[in-house]
Amino acid sequence: MKREPEFFGEGELDLVYIAKRLKEAMRLEELLTAAGLDYAVEADEYLGGFLFKRKLTGAFFYVPPESREGAHAAMLAAGYKPYSAA
Repeated sequence: MKREPEFFGEGELDLVYIAKRLKEAMRLEELLTAAGLDYAVEADEYLGGFLFKRKLTGAFFYVPPESREGAHAAMLAAGYKPYSAA
Protein backbone atom coordinates (compact mmCIF):
# COMPACT_ATOMS: atom_id res chain seq x y z
CA MET A 1 0.00 0.00 0.00
CA LYS A 2 1.28 3.47 -0.83
CA ARG A 3 2.53 5.24 2.29
CA GLU A 4 4.00 8.63 3.08
CA PRO A 5 7.76 8.50 3.85
CA GLU A 6 7.00 9.48 7.48
CA PHE A 7 5.16 6.15 7.89
CA PHE A 8 8.51 4.35 7.77
CA GLY A 9 10.09 6.49 10.48
CA GLU A 10 13.82 7.10 10.53
CA GLY A 11 14.70 3.80 8.86
CA GLU A 12 16.36 3.64 5.47
CA LEU A 13 14.32 2.69 2.42
CA ASP A 14 15.63 0.84 -0.62
CA LEU A 15 15.09 2.20 -4.12
CA VAL A 16 13.47 -0.55 -6.20
CA TYR A 17 12.36 1.25 -9.37
CA ILE A 18 12.41 4.56 -11.26
CA ALA A 19 9.29 5.01 -13.40
CA LYS A 20 9.87 7.35 -16.32
CA ARG A 21 6.22 7.68 -17.35
CA LEU A 22 3.03 8.27 -15.36
CA LYS A 23 1.28 5.22 -16.84
CA GLU A 24 4.22 3.02 -15.85
CA ALA A 25 4.18 4.45 -12.29
CA MET A 26 0.45 3.86 -11.92
CA ARG A 27 0.76 0.22 -13.06
CA LEU A 28 3.59 -0.37 -10.60
CA GLU A 29 1.54 1.17 -7.78
CA GLU A 30 -1.27 -1.30 -8.56
CA LEU A 31 1.20 -4.19 -8.66
CA LEU A 32 2.86 -3.38 -5.32
CA THR A 33 -0.50 -2.77 -3.65
CA ALA A 34 -1.88 -6.08 -4.96
CA ALA A 35 1.25 -7.81 -3.62
CA GLY A 36 0.47 -6.40 -0.16
CA LEU A 37 3.70 -4.39 0.05
CA ASP A 38 4.12 -1.03 1.76
CA TYR A 39 6.02 1.43 -0.42
CA ALA A 40 6.74 5.13 -0.83
CA VAL A 41 6.85 7.11 -4.07
CA GLU A 42 8.72 10.34 -4.54
CA ALA A 43 9.21 12.53 -7.61
CA ASP A 44 12.88 13.20 -8.25
CA GLU A 45 15.29 13.95 -11.07
CA TYR A 46 17.44 11.46 -12.94
CA LEU A 47 19.89 11.84 -15.81
CA GLY A 48 18.44 10.57 -19.10
CA GLY A 49 19.01 10.69 -22.81
CA PHE A 50 21.40 8.84 -25.07
CA LEU A 51 23.37 11.39 -27.05
CA PHE A 52 22.38 14.48 -25.12
CA LYS A 53 22.14 13.96 -21.37
CA ARG A 54 19.49 15.99 -19.58
CA LYS A 55 17.69 16.03 -16.25
CA LEU A 56 14.28 14.37 -16.32
CA THR A 57 11.70 13.79 -13.60
CA GLY A 58 10.54 10.33 -12.62
CA ALA A 59 8.68 8.50 -9.87
CA PHE A 60 11.12 6.83 -7.49
CA PHE A 61 9.70 3.77 -5.68
CA TYR A 62 11.09 2.81 -2.27
CA VAL A 63 10.40 -0.13 0.06
CA PRO A 64 11.77 -1.10 3.49
CA PRO A 65 14.84 -3.39 3.24
CA GLU A 66 12.89 -6.40 4.53
CA SER A 67 10.40 -6.01 1.62
CA ARG A 68 12.99 -5.60 -1.13
CA GLU A 69 13.10 -9.27 -2.18
CA GLY A 70 9.30 -9.52 -2.27
CA ALA A 71 9.07 -6.34 -4.33
CA HIS A 72 11.73 -7.59 -6.76
CA ALA A 73 9.94 -10.94 -7.16
CA ALA A 74 6.58 -9.26 -7.86
CA MET A 75 8.16 -6.83 -10.30
CA LEU A 76 10.09 -9.51 -12.19
CA ALA A 77 6.95 -11.65 -12.48
CA ALA A 78 5.18 -8.67 -14.07
CA GLY A 79 8.01 -7.89 -16.47
CA TYR A 80 9.61 -4.98 -14.62
CA LYS A 81 13.37 -4.75 -14.20
CA PRO A 82 14.10 -3.71 -10.59
CA TYR A 83 16.56 -0.87 -10.00
CA SER A 84 20.14 -1.90 -9.40
CA ALA A 85 22.78 0.58 -8.23
CA ALA A 86 25.51 -1.28 -10.14
